[in-house]
Amino acid sequence: MPPKFDPSTVIEVFVRVTGGEVGAASSLAPKIGPLGLSPKKIGEDIAKDTAKDWKGLRVTVKLTVQNRQAKVSVVPSAGALVIKALKEPPRDRKKVKNVKHLGNITMDDVISIARIMAPRSCARDLSGTIKEILGTAQSVGCTVDRAFPRDLCKQIDSGELDVPRK
Repeated sequence: MPPKFDPSTVIEVFVRVTGGEVGAASSLAPKIGPLGLSPKKIGEDIAKDTAKDWKGLRVTVKLTVQNRQAKVSVVPSAGALVIKALKEPPRDRKKVKNVKHLGNITMDDVISIARIMAPRSCARDLSGTIKEILGTAQSVGCTVDRAFPRDLCKQIDSGELDVPRK
């Protein structure tokens, strides 16, 4: 039999959800139930915290549980940050399928996203993280400063495009 659960320990649980929507309690129950929390209440808390900034986007949520109290914080992915930078209107994922994110973001947006993602990136310096974000922009389907992201990566490699190191 496993040891008894100590409620004073801090436990982090990561859950992938669609922003602003109450997910199925059945998907939260296996992760949250053993901690003594109500999956339905946690789902409503997640929906409330992700509703204004991340509505309609798939984001990872970090639940910090201590003393049977859960604190919700959003851990955005690079794709979610790029789509958010496009400033598209929120969409209903049940009605609108296979969305093409045709749009344009600025290089300043890419640099600010790279600064947010830098602690989780495997790149040595910020230019490598910027190239990771440009690759994400390529896969999302948007352009950066009206140019294709792959071309900007080649310019960074050759030294034609100056990007900050830190």
